[in-house]
Amino acid sequence: MRLLRAMEDQGYVLHLPAERGFVAGTRATTLALRTLRGSNMRRECRAVLRALVDKLGESCNLTVPDAGRVLYVERVETTEPLRMHLQPGTFVPMHCTASGKLFLSSMSLLERRRLLANLTLTRHSPRTLVDMEALEVELARNAKLGLGIDNEEFVRGMIAVAVPVLGEGSKAVAAIACHAPTARVSLDDLMAKVPSMRIAADAMRTILFPTPSA
Repeated sequence: MRLLRAMEDQGYVLHLPAERGFVAGTRATTLALRTLRGSNMRRECRAVLRALVDKLGESCNLTVPDAGRVLYVERVETTEPLRMHLQPGTFVPMHCTASGKLFLSSMSLLERRRLLANLTLTRHSPRTLVDMEALEVELARNAKLGLGIDNEEFVRGMIAVAVPVLGEGSKAVAAIACHAPTARVSLDDLMAKVPSMRIAADAMRTILFPTPSA
């Protein structure tokens, strides 16, 4: 139990209520995805993102939750000169990014409240939601849509939409996000790209969580 408590404190397991035991936490999922990222798998992930970027014309990335932050696992940039540069391995906040808000909105109420209690809602732009009640309302809206939206909340002039990559139990264990500057596209333009992003997310799921051969 001491070992489980230490793993819970570090985010590797989550203690379910009503004596229902433990399940893998967000850091365990991240560790698993990092372990799976061999050279062949990385090429396959990049191929999915590259095809999506070619179709959408904007930068796309694969992200995972990591102990209250969002980790960029893989990224393919647009060829447009105006873009936001973020390298794989970069960490960004949860409360003001499309992927982060997707992960937060897909969590159970217990898991989300526990995580938010330890987060500082730092203001990164004039649109950043730093009021907890306002953020909860926004997360509820994102949950209904089944995606995450960043409306210039992380970087002024940049918008993003994220869709989930579903793992076991239909849990959002990763995300595919598309970023674009408001000088080139509107949020409605990005929302129109969501169906293509969901198709790419399904393809990414088969790479990250392949079905065992019969």
